[in-house]
Amino acid sequence: MTNFDYNTRAELYLGSNHRAAAEQGPRAFRTAAQAIRFALEEAAPVSLRGAGLRVGNQYYSGEQLPLLYRSAGFPLPRKRQARRKPRHFRAPRLAALELAL
Repeated sequence: MTNFDYNTRAELYLGSNHRAAAEQGPRAFRTAAQAIRFALEEAAPVSLRGAGLRVGNQYYSGEQLPLLYRSAGFPLPRKRQARRKPRHFRAPRLAALELAL
């Protein structure tokens, strides 16, 4: 992927699996960079399971999209990721109650 051209027209397939993505058809983007940014910043996470990107005669799977997005050659600004609480987060008051018992 070192020679990836982010400025080429691209078609993005999104779906919960490859079959659903193919049935829904592609979404056309002016550049591959715009398609990748849309997939990773705007699309529902479940739709990336069957995602694919066609750039010219090359096809990139959904697993490759984050690599292209995080690449140093990615030409667009990236959206800041919101900090999320870990799933195992426990409210402080519950922890205090456990200590009191």
